[in-house]
Amino acid sequence: MSTSFVEELRWRRMLHDSMPGTEEFLASGPQKAYIGFDPTADSLGVGNLVQVMMLVHFQRAGHQPYALVGGATGMVGDPSFKAAERSLLDAESLQKNLEGQKKQLMKFLDFDGPQGAQLVNNYDWFKDFGFLDFIREVGKHITVNYMLAKDSVKSRQESGISFTEFSYQLIQGYDFFHLWKNEGIRLQMGGSDQWGNITTGTELIRRMGGGEAFALTTPLIKKADGTKFGKTEGGNIWLDPNRTSPYQFYQFWLNAADEDAGNYIRIFTTKSREEIEALEAQHAEAPHLRILQKALAEDITARVHSVEEVEKAMAASQILFGQSTAESLRALDSKTLLDVFEGVPQMTISKADLAAGIPILDVICADTALFASRGEAKKLMAAGGVSLNKTKVDADYQVQLSDLLADGYLLAQKGKKNYALIVVA
Repeated sequence: MSTSFVEELRWRRMLHDSMPGTEEFLASGPQKAYIGFDPTADSLGVGNLVQVMMLVHFQRAGHQPYALVGGATGMVGDPSFKAAERSLLDAESLQKNLEGQKKQLMKFLDFDGPQGAQLVNNYDWFKDFGFLDFIREVGKHITVNYMLAKDSVKSRQESGISFTEFSYQLIQGYDFFHLWKNEGIRLQMGGSDQWGNITTGTELIRRMGGGEAFALTTPLIKKADGTKFGKTEGGNIWLDPNRTSPYQFYQFWLNAADEDAGNYIRIFTTKSREEIEALEAQHAEAPHLRILQKALAEDITARVHSVEEVEKAMAASQILFGQSTAESLRALDSKTLLDVFEGVPQMTISKADLAAGIPILDVICADTALFASRGEAKKLMAAGGVSLNKTKVDADYQVQLSDLLADGYLLAQKGKKNYALIVVA
């Protein structure tokens, strides 16, 4: 087996730190490892994909990955490098979040065969573990001084940390002990902000069971411009299409800066080193073609959503640049249509009026969002500079209900780059 997994992480720039002996442990044969996922939402975000891809690469190297969803730890809240106390989730919200994340994890990992991935929920072993039993059996093995020395706790000592969040590292540490004892797992992986929690687990394994375990972490992903990865002006980028549409998801990766795309394609795809280096060479020769970004966006969008959604997103992406047809515009659903034309001026007309047909000038000049006057619109029409739904129109055109896009919209265009979305209500 060699050290292929760790070597894979190194060239993919996914290795931050590991305990001494971890590399040799992984080289000794097929092993088991787990990563925990915090169920604070009913969807994973793109930030979680770093850890998901760790499990993917771990499995591809011949090992068995475990994904732990924190039904119990989600009730407490991880304080690691958070500025303030987290809001506690109720049981119903927590269960909804767990189910949503489970479905997404199953898209990435192979759950069949002898090395098939396993999904576990720490609520299963905490639900009958009483508080007195926990502090007697677990708490006595870790000193307060040890817990206070963790960076995740130090960062909160000035602003204050509740006993609930202070105890989080013990609970996560016990997860590792439980999985070591019952599943034979000797490695926990996670982001670099989890180092303190993970090593509390290795310490519990040593003190409670006399065993040896290991830790391995990834670097926290930062964008080249210093802004937080996984966020846009509109908020988080989610894997759930109801939160972030496939088009928006595709655009997030397509708009990556050149400095970031080289990192992202290593971390978030399973493309080989040779494939990625070839793409980088092509990109260097013609950066304006955005070869890296396109390859990245296509790969990860297909994995999270589907090949069909990639094709739709690619077609939608061409619309704003004039490289599309009326047919491709009509193929868009209302959510994607609104995503594509987010920020363009909007006008509103009555659907009842449209039933009898409305002269095109009354539609596109409903206000001054696109044309300053009817005269300007007529002059541009005569020159072939006005389109409705990507089809050129003249001043005699009558707009009908059959022209509607996604049952409620019309797209007016002046020249090549100026648009207005007409909402028909």
